Amino acid sequence: MKNLCVLCLLGILCVGCKKKVEYTYSTAMVEKQDITTSVTATGTIEPVTSVDVGTQVSGIVSKLYVDYNSVVKAGQVIAELDRTNLLSTLASAQANLKSAQSDLDYQKTNYERYKALYDQGLISANDFEQARLSYVRAQQTVAQQQESVKRAQTDLGYATITSPIDGVVLSKEVEEGQTVASSFNTPTLFKIAKDLTDMRVIADVDEADIGEVKEGQRVAFTVDAYPNDTFEGSVTQVRQQATTESNVVTYQVVISAPNQDLKLKPGLTANVTIFTMEVRDVLAVTAKALRFKPSEAMLNEGETITDVEAKQKLWVKEGPSLKAIAVETGMTNGTLTQIVSGISAGTEVLTDVQNGMMDEEPELANSNPFMPRPKNRNNDKSKK
Repeated sequence: MKNLCVLCLLGILCVGCKKKVEYTYSTAMVEKQDITTSVTATGTIEPVTSVDVGTQVSGIVSKLYVDYNSVVKAGQVIAELDRTNLLSTLASAQANLKSAQSDLDYQKTNYERYKALYDQGLISANDFEQARLSYVRAQQTVAQQQESVKRAQTDLGYATITSPIDGVVLSKEVEEGQTVASSFNTPTLFKIAKDLTDMRVIADVDEADIGEVKEGQRVAFTVDAYPNDTFEGSVTQVRQQATTESNVVTYQVVISAPNQDLKLKPGLTANVTIFTMEVRDVLAVTAKALRFKPSEAMLNEGETITDVEAKQKLWVKEGPSLKAIAVETGMTNGTLTQIVSGISAGTEVLTDVQNGMMDEEPELANSNPFMPRPKNRNNDKSKK
């Protein structure tokens, strides 16, 4: 008897739990859209042309005529070094030249005298050759001293430092009274940027993305100094030299950065987006729709499937039928796919399916003594 009661109770539970599955479909619209793919990177803003101005001679900085942000012209004097030692060197070279010239005059006269005696057979060939050799050496000495004078004059000219280009002084590395030495390396005194309205971004692009980057591609970038502004540029150069840091390989990409309002400053970090593919106002659909494929198991009662043989297809719901439409696709960015032909704009296509459980016999389900019962709202109102 107990077994019979248990079986009855289980039967009531099973009947109360009996459900049916109702499938609903998610859809998307085929419409005109823009399809883009992009590569992101970070870079540094710098002037297109900048020159480090140094000195080729050692000495004490006696005068500075420019400071940070000074606007300079090509040939303008921007600094001077103390000339005392340089003038002394020049004077010594000029004195040595005069001495060599005097010796040359004597050796020339002596050579001409010995030649006349040699022609008359009054001296030996050895004496004549010695006179000629002394004359040649005196000529070489004069030439050497002339070069020494030129070098001393050139060094004296280097004491006056001029700007090589028109531009703006970005940095000043020395102060008046400071000694600079050019024994091994040329010391840098100033850094001058040619034109701050014409800047560029040197971006480090990962090796996995560099294959998609080409010259002429559009670039958008932002800087932390102006978070609400987006700056535009284009790829002007993809450098072949790789840089490896912490086992990460990157390539430098040069991006133009017009700067007419002078907002961009050298050294700012740029967050770069390079648009590697762009198509505008083309018929497109979400790529998820092309991956959708219905099966008999997901059909509601009375629904059918009408399929077609095609490489790419989209599905639409026409009455009780799920119908496939063959399409030709174009570019894709993984999220959107271009539709070249096969379907018209405004068509609603299926992208996904969901299922929900619905009670088939709610009265039996509520009769289950082990299930929580809903409150009787009418009774609750009457109690109030």
